[in-house]
Amino acid sequence: MADAGFWSGYALPFLLIVGYVLAIVVPLLLMVAFVTYFERKVWGLMQVRKGPNVVGPFGLLQPIADGLKMLMKETIIPAGASRALFLMAPMVTFTLGMIGWAVIPFDDGLVLADINVGILYLFAVSSLGVYGIIIAGWASNSRYAFLGALRSAAQMVSYEVSIGFVLVTVLLCAGSLNLAEIVEAQKGLWYFIPLAPMFVIYFISSLAETNRTPFDLPEAEGELVAGYQVEYSALAFTLFMLGEYANIVLMSGLAVILFLGGWLPPFHVEPFTWLPGVVWFLLKTAFVIFLFTWTRATFPRYRYDQLMRLGWKVFLPISLAWVVITAGALHLFGWLPQ
Repeated sequence: MADAGFWSGYALPFLLIVGYVLAIVVPLLLMVAFVTYFERKVWGLMQVRKGPNVVGPFGLLQPIADGLKMLMKETIIPAGASRALFLMAPMVTFTLGMIGWAVIPFDDGLVLADINVGILYLFAVSSLGVYGIIIAGWASNSRYAFLGALRSAAQMVSYEVSIGFVLVTVLLCAGSLNLAEIVEAQKGLWYFIPLAPMFVIYFISSLAETNRTPFDLPEAEGELVAGYQVEYSALAFTLFMLGEYANIVLMSGLAVILFLGGWLPPFHVEPFTWLPGVVWFLLKTAFVIFLFTWTRATFPRYRYDQLMRLGWKVFLPISLAWVVITAGALHLFGWLPQ
Protein backbone atom coordinates (compact mmCIF):
# COMPACT_ATOMS: atom_id res chain seq x y z
CA MET A 1 0.00 0.00 0.00
CA ALA A 2 2.86 2.32 0.75
CA ASP A 3 4.26 1.74 -2.74
CA ALA A 4 0.88 2.50 -4.31
CA GLY A 5 0.64 5.72 -2.30
CA PHE A 6 4.11 6.75 -3.39
CA TRP A 7 3.34 6.21 -7.07
CA SER A 8 -0.03 7.97 -6.97
CA GLY A 9 1.14 10.81 -4.72
CA TYR A 10 4.63 11.64 -6.02
CA ALA A 11 6.11 9.54 -8.79
CA LEU A 12 3.19 9.51 -11.26
CA PRO A 13 2.59 13.31 -11.23
CA PHE A 14 6.35 13.83 -11.58
CA LEU A 15 6.55 11.44 -14.56
CA LEU A 16 3.55 13.18 -16.17
CA ILE A 17 5.28 16.57 -15.84
CA VAL A 18 8.47 15.12 -17.34
CA GLY A 19 6.41 13.69 -20.20
CA TYR A 20 4.74 17.06 -20.87
CA VAL A 21 8.12 18.82 -20.83
CA LEU A 22 9.66 16.31 -23.27
CA ALA A 23 6.59 16.60 -25.51
CA ILE A 24 7.40 20.31 -25.90
CA VAL A 25 11.22 20.33 -25.77
CA VAL A 26 11.91 17.51 -28.27
CA PRO A 27 9.72 18.92 -31.11
CA LEU A 28 11.05 22.39 -30.28
CA LEU A 29 14.66 21.26 -30.67
CA LEU A 30 13.79 19.63 -34.00
CA MET A 31 12.01 22.82 -35.06
CA VAL A 32 15.02 24.95 -34.09
CA ALA A 33 17.33 22.64 -36.08
CA PHE A 34 15.18 22.82 -39.19
CA VAL A 35 14.70 26.59 -38.92
CA THR A 36 18.37 26.80 -39.93
CA TYR A 37 17.61 24.63 -42.98
CA PHE A 38 14.56 26.76 -43.80
CA GLU A 39 16.64 29.94 -43.54
CA ARG A 40 19.36 28.67 -45.83
CA LYS A 41 16.81 27.51 -48.40
CA VAL A 42 15.06 30.90 -48.37
CA TRP A 43 18.39 32.73 -48.74
CA GLY A 44 19.27 30.41 -51.62
CA LEU A 45 16.01 31.25 -53.41
CA MET A 46 16.54 34.97 -52.84
CA GLN A 47 20.09 34.77 -54.21
CA VAL A 48 19.15 32.45 -57.12
CA ARG A 49 21.04 29.39 -55.85
CA LYS A 50 20.04 26.01 -54.41
CA GLY A 51 21.02 26.17 -50.75
CA PRO A 52 21.51 22.86 -48.86
CA ASN A 53 20.91 20.02 -51.34
CA VAL A 54 23.54 17.30 -50.75
CA VAL A 55 23.03 15.66 -47.32
CA GLY A 56 19.83 13.62 -47.54
CA PRO A 57 16.90 14.19 -49.92
CA PHE A 58 16.67 17.90 -50.76
CA GLY A 59 19.37 18.50 -48.14
CA LEU A 60 16.93 17.75 -45.28
CA LEU A 61 19.59 16.02 -43.19
CA GLN A 62 21.96 19.00 -43.29
CA PRO A 63 20.97 20.31 -39.78
CA ILE A 64 21.62 16.84 -38.31
CA ALA A 65 24.99 16.65 -40.05
CA ASP A 66 25.91 20.10 -38.73
CA GLY A 67 24.92 19.08 -35.20
CA LEU A 68 26.98 15.86 -35.33
CA LYS A 69 29.97 17.80 -36.65
CA MET A 70 29.79 20.26 -33.73
CA LEU A 71 29.40 17.42 -31.19
CA MET A 72 32.55 15.70 -32.45
CA LYS A 73 34.72 18.82 -32.22
CA GLU A 74 36.89 19.63 -29.21
CA THR A 75 35.70 22.20 -26.68
CA ILE A 76 38.59 24.65 -26.29
CA ILE A 77 38.68 26.82 -23.16
CA PRO A 78 41.06 29.83 -23.28
CA ALA A 79 43.89 29.70 -20.74
CA GLY A 80 42.87 32.95 -19.02
CA ALA A 81 39.13 32.25 -19.01
CA SER A 82 37.03 31.75 -15.88
CA ARG A 83 36.34 28.06 -16.51
CA ALA A 84 33.10 27.58 -14.56
CA LEU A 85 31.44 30.77 -15.86
CA PHE A 86 32.74 30.13 -19.39
CA LEU A 87 30.94 26.77 -19.48
CA MET A 88 27.86 28.04 -17.62
CA ALA A 89 27.08 30.93 -20.01
CA PRO A 90 25.90 28.88 -23.02
CA MET A 91 23.83 26.64 -20.72
CA VAL A 92 22.11 29.72 -19.27
CA THR A 93 21.32 31.07 -22.75
CA PHE A 94 20.03 27.70 -23.97
CA THR A 95 17.93 27.05 -20.85
CA LEU A 96 16.28 30.48 -20.95
CA GLY A 97 15.50 29.95 -24.64
CA MET A 98 13.64 26.76 -23.69
CA ILE A 99 11.75 27.61 -20.49
CA GLY A 100 9.82 30.47 -22.09
CA TRP A 101 7.75 27.87 -23.97
CA ALA A 102 6.21 26.64 -20.70
CA VAL A 103 3.42 29.24 -20.94
CA ILE A 104 2.90 29.36 -24.72
CA PRO A 105 -0.55 27.96 -25.66
CA PHE A 106 -0.39 25.97 -28.92
CA ASP A 107 -4.15 25.44 -28.97
CA ASP A 108 -7.15 25.90 -26.70
CA GLY A 109 -6.11 24.07 -23.51
CA LEU A 110 -2.82 22.82 -25.04
CA VAL A 111 -0.29 24.54 -22.77
CA LEU A 112 2.15 23.24 -20.15
CA ALA A 113 1.51 25.96 -17.53
CA ASP A 114 -1.67 28.02 -17.98
CA ILE A 115 -0.76 30.76 -15.50
CA ASN A 116 -2.60 34.05 -15.13
CA VAL A 117 0.57 36.15 -15.52
CA GLY A 118 2.00 34.48 -18.63
CA ILE A 119 3.05 37.81 -20.16
CA LEU A 120 5.01 38.80 -17.06
CA TYR A 121 6.68 35.37 -16.99
CA LEU A 122 7.84 35.74 -20.61
CA PHE A 123 9.01 39.30 -20.02
CA ALA A 124 11.05 38.14 -17.02
CA VAL A 125 12.59 35.22 -18.93
CA SER A 126 13.54 37.40 -21.90
CA SER A 127 15.06 39.98 -19.55
CA LEU A 128 17.24 37.30 -17.94
CA GLY A 129 18.63 36.32 -21.35
CA VAL A 130 21.15 39.15 -21.20
CA TYR A 131 22.96 37.46 -18.30
CA GLY A 132 24.17 34.53 -20.38
CA ILE A 133 25.68 36.92 -22.91
CA ILE A 134 27.35 39.16 -20.30
CA ILE A 135 28.79 36.13 -18.48
CA ALA A 136 30.13 34.73 -21.77
CA GLY A 137 31.84 38.01 -22.69
CA TRP A 138 33.39 38.53 -19.27
CA ALA A 139 34.42 34.91 -18.64
CA SER A 140 36.20 34.64 -22.02
CA ASN A 141 38.89 37.11 -20.85
CA SER A 142 38.94 38.64 -24.34
CA ARG A 143 38.51 42.29 -25.29
CA TYR A 144 36.52 41.43 -28.41
CA ALA A 145 34.17 39.14 -26.49
CA PHE A 146 33.72 41.66 -23.68
CA LEU A 147 32.93 44.54 -26.05
CA GLY A 148 30.47 42.31 -27.92
CA ALA A 149 28.76 41.42 -24.63
CA LEU A 150 28.48 45.09 -23.64
CA ARG A 151 27.00 45.96 -27.02
CA SER A 152 24.51 43.13 -26.80
CA ALA A 153 23.49 43.99 -23.23
CA ALA A 154 22.87 47.65 -24.07
CA GLN A 155 20.97 46.67 -27.21
CA MET A 156 18.72 44.12 -25.49
CA VAL A 157 17.94 46.42 -22.54
CA SER A 158 17.14 49.33 -24.88
CA TYR A 159 14.63 47.44 -27.00
CA GLU A 160 13.00 45.63 -24.07
CA VAL A 161 11.58 49.02 -23.06
CA SER A 162 9.73 49.34 -26.37
CA ILE A 163 8.55 45.73 -26.21
CA GLY A 164 7.22 46.42 -22.70
CA PHE A 165 5.02 49.27 -23.94
CA VAL A 166 3.84 47.11 -26.85
CA LEU A 167 2.73 44.47 -24.35
CA VAL A 168 0.89 47.14 -22.33
CA THR A 169 -1.19 48.14 -25.38
CA VAL A 170 -2.17 44.51 -25.99
CA LEU A 171 -3.05 44.06 -22.30
CA LEU A 172 -5.25 47.15 -22.40
CA CYS A 173 -7.22 45.68 -25.30
CA ALA A 174 -7.44 42.13 -23.91
CA GLY A 175 -7.85 42.95 -20.21
CA SER A 176 -5.80 39.93 -19.14
CA LEU A 177 -2.21 38.79 -18.59
CA ASN A 178 -3.13 35.21 -19.52
CA LEU A 179 -1.91 34.30 -23.03
CA ALA A 180 -4.86 32.01 -23.79
CA GLU A 181 -7.34 34.77 -22.84
CA ILE A 182 -5.45 37.23 -25.06
CA VAL A 183 -5.98 34.85 -27.99
CA GLU A 184 -9.67 34.39 -27.13
CA ALA A 185 -10.08 38.20 -27.07
CA GLN A 186 -9.07 38.29 -30.76
CA LYS A 187 -11.99 36.15 -32.01
CA GLY A 188 -13.64 39.15 -33.62
CA LEU A 189 -10.55 41.06 -34.77
CA TRP A 190 -6.86 40.20 -34.68
CA TYR A 191 -4.86 42.90 -32.92
CA PHE A 192 -2.39 43.46 -35.75
CA ILE A 193 -5.10 45.52 -37.49
CA PRO A 194 -5.96 48.12 -34.77
CA LEU A 195 -2.43 47.95 -33.30
CA ALA A 196 -0.51 47.89 -36.59
CA PRO A 197 2.20 50.38 -35.46
CA MET A 198 2.76 48.30 -32.32
CA PHE A 199 3.10 45.14 -34.42
CA VAL A 200 5.80 46.79 -36.53
CA ILE A 201 7.64 48.07 -33.44
CA TYR A 202 7.38 44.63 -31.82
CA PHE A 203 8.79 42.89 -34.90
CA ILE A 204 11.72 45.29 -35.33
CA SER A 205 12.44 45.22 -31.57
CA SER A 206 12.42 41.40 -31.75
CA LEU A 207 15.14 41.60 -34.40
CA ALA A 208 17.23 43.73 -32.03
CA GLU A 209 16.38 41.58 -29.00
CA THR A 210 17.62 38.42 -30.75
CA ASN A 211 20.68 40.14 -32.31
CA ARG A 212 19.47 39.54 -35.86
CA THR A 213 20.27 41.45 -39.02
CA PRO A 214 20.18 44.42 -39.44
CA PHE A 215 20.90 44.69 -35.68
CA ASP A 216 23.54 41.94 -35.34
CA LEU A 217 26.14 44.45 -34.13
CA PRO A 218 27.45 42.28 -31.25
CA GLU A 219 28.72 39.94 -34.00
CA ALA A 220 30.05 42.61 -36.37
CA GLU A 221 32.90 40.78 -38.13
CA GLY A 222 34.72 43.99 -39.04
CA GLU A 223 35.23 45.17 -35.45
CA LEU A 224 34.48 42.34 -33.01
CA VAL A 225 34.99 39.14 -35.06
CA ALA A 226 32.09 37.15 -33.55
CA GLY A 227 31.40 39.22 -30.44
CA TYR A 228 30.62 37.58 -27.13
CA GLN A 229 30.89 34.02 -28.56
CA VAL A 230 34.21 34.47 -30.38
CA GLU A 231 36.09 32.18 -27.96
CA TYR A 232 33.49 29.39 -28.06
CA SER A 233 33.61 26.19 -30.09
CA ALA A 234 32.02 22.75 -30.39
CA LEU A 235 29.08 21.99 -28.08
CA ALA A 236 29.26 25.30 -26.18
CA PHE A 237 28.93 27.24 -29.43
CA THR A 238 26.08 24.94 -30.48
CA LEU A 239 24.20 25.75 -27.26
CA PHE A 240 24.52 29.47 -28.03
CA MET A 241 23.14 28.93 -31.53
CA LEU A 242 20.29 26.74 -30.26
CA GLY A 243 19.44 29.37 -27.64
CA GLU A 244 19.46 32.13 -30.25
CA TYR A 245 17.20 30.25 -32.65
CA ALA A 246 14.93 29.11 -29.81
CA ASN A 247 14.51 32.80 -28.89
CA ILE A 248 13.68 33.62 -32.51
CA VAL A 249 10.99 30.93 -32.59
CA LEU A 250 9.73 32.09 -29.17
CA MET A 251 9.46 35.74 -30.25
CA SER A 252 7.68 34.60 -33.43
CA GLY A 253 5.24 32.49 -31.42
CA LEU A 254 4.60 35.38 -29.04
CA ALA A 255 3.93 37.69 -32.03
CA VAL A 256 1.34 35.18 -33.25
CA ILE A 257 -0.36 35.12 -29.84
CA LEU A 258 -0.32 38.88 -29.30
CA PHE A 259 -1.23 40.09 -32.79
CA LEU A 260 -2.17 37.25 -35.18
CA GLY A 261 -4.89 35.44 -33.26
CA GLY A 262 -2.83 32.53 -31.93
CA TRP A 263 -4.49 29.23 -32.89
CA LEU A 264 -7.59 30.94 -34.35
CA PRO A 265 -8.21 30.52 -38.10
CA PRO A 266 -8.34 33.70 -40.22
CA PHE A 267 -12.02 33.05 -41.02
CA HIS A 268 -14.47 30.97 -39.00
CA VAL A 269 -15.91 29.24 -42.06
CA GLU A 270 -15.04 26.09 -43.96
CA PRO A 271 -12.45 25.08 -45.13
CA PHE A 272 -10.47 27.20 -42.62
CA THR A 273 -12.05 25.49 -39.63
CA TRP A 274 -10.99 22.04 -40.88
CA LEU A 275 -7.39 22.51 -39.73
CA PRO A 276 -6.68 22.03 -35.98
CA GLY A 277 -5.74 25.12 -33.99
CA VAL A 278 -2.17 23.91 -33.40
CA VAL A 279 -1.63 23.75 -37.19
CA TRP A 280 -2.77 27.37 -37.58
CA PHE A 281 -0.44 28.38 -34.75
CA LEU A 282 2.55 26.66 -36.38
CA LEU A 283 1.75 28.08 -39.83
CA LYS A 284 1.56 31.62 -38.47
CA THR A 285 4.78 31.12 -36.49
CA ALA A 286 6.51 29.86 -39.66
CA PHE A 287 5.32 33.01 -41.46
CA VAL A 288 6.86 35.30 -38.82
CA ILE A 289 10.11 33.27 -38.93
CA PHE A 290 10.07 33.81 -42.71
CA LEU A 291 9.87 37.57 -42.04
CA PHE A 292 12.98 37.25 -39.84
CA THR A 293 14.78 35.42 -42.67
CA TRP A 294 13.55 37.81 -45.35
CA THR A 295 14.83 40.78 -43.33
CA ARG A 296 18.27 39.19 -42.90
CA ALA A 297 18.59 38.60 -46.65
CA THR A 298 17.46 42.13 -47.55
CA PHE A 299 18.79 44.86 -45.24
CA PRO A 300 22.36 46.01 -44.54
CA ARG A 301 23.68 46.31 -40.99
CA TYR A 302 22.95 49.46 -38.93
CA ARG A 303 25.63 51.51 -37.25
CA TYR A 304 25.52 51.31 -33.46
CA ASP A 305 24.53 54.97 -33.02
CA GLN A 306 21.68 54.45 -35.50
CA LEU A 307 20.54 51.40 -33.56
CA MET A 308 20.41 53.30 -30.25
CA ARG A 309 18.75 56.34 -31.79
CA LEU A 310 16.02 54.15 -33.30
CA GLY A 311 15.35 52.49 -29.94
CA TRP A 312 15.41 55.51 -27.63
CA LYS A 313 14.38 58.44 -29.87
CA VAL A 314 11.90 56.78 -32.23
CA PHE A 315 10.38 53.59 -30.81
CA LEU A 316 10.18 54.70 -27.17
CA PRO A 317 8.18 57.94 -27.84
CA ILE A 318 5.93 56.25 -30.42
CA SER A 319 5.14 53.25 -28.21
CA LEU A 320 4.53 55.46 -25.17
CA ALA A 321 2.22 57.72 -27.19
CA TRP A 322 0.36 54.71 -28.57
CA VAL A 323 -0.28 53.42 -25.04
CA VAL A 324 -1.90 56.75 -24.17
CA ILE A 325 -3.90 56.83 -27.43
CA THR A 326 -5.09 53.23 -26.98
CA ALA A 327 -6.14 53.80 -23.36
CA GLY A 328 -7.92 57.04 -24.29
CA ALA A 329 -9.76 55.48 -27.23
CA LEU A 330 -10.87 52.45 -25.22
CA HIS A 331 -12.15 54.69 -22.42
CA LEU A 332 -13.82 57.17 -24.77
CA PHE A 333 -15.78 54.54 -26.73
CA GLY A 334 -16.47 52.33 -23.71
CA TRP A 335 -14.44 49.41 -25.11
CA LEU A 336 -12.42 48.75 -21.97
CA PRO A 337 -12.61 45.01 -21.17
CA GLN A 338 -14.49 44.14 -18.01
